[in-house]
Amino acid sequence: MRSSNWEENIASFVLTFIILFVLWAALSTFFDVVHLSLGVVCSLLVAYISHDLLIKPKGTKHVFVVLKTAVRFFLYFFWLTTQIIKASIDVMMIILNPKLPISPEIIKFDSRLTNDVALATLANSITLTPGTLTLDIDEKKTYYVHCLAKRHGDALLKGKMQSLVARVFGGEE
Repeated sequence: MRSSNWEENIASFVLTFIILFVLWAALSTFFDVVHLSLGVVCSLLVAYISHDLLIKPKGTKHVFVVLKTAVRFFLYFFWLTTQIIKASIDVMMIILNPKLPISPEIIKFDSRLTNDVALATLANSITLTPGTLTLDIDEKKTYYVHCLAKRHGDALLKGKMQSLVARVFGGEE
């Protein structure tokens, strides 16, 4: 382990291992002894090699900030998953309706997000949600989004998705 402060390295290693193992278990969906053992071994190995890439040992406070960010990201991920499911059902109902009640439009809104990762996360989240597609983000952080129906654009303009992304990345909410 590379840093001079042994306790900070251990905290960084353990937190990285926990994050990797939880991700392994969630993506694997096999909870037998063989798969969980492989998950532990692989997570330990990867955490040992790369723990300082995910969590730089800068003190105990920094580890808690990273842990808080990870928890917020997982909560956002589950919220986004429910929004994707709801939007999928909505788009399916539009498609199955013989009258095809669409009102396509392109909306424009300015973002309060401060860093590039947050801006990209918001753009990808919009595109992942059925019925909406991020067309462009200009240099002034203005988003252009195509919406299948007016209600999709109205929901996006309320700003809940943007404020949740800001919360994950520590930006302005």
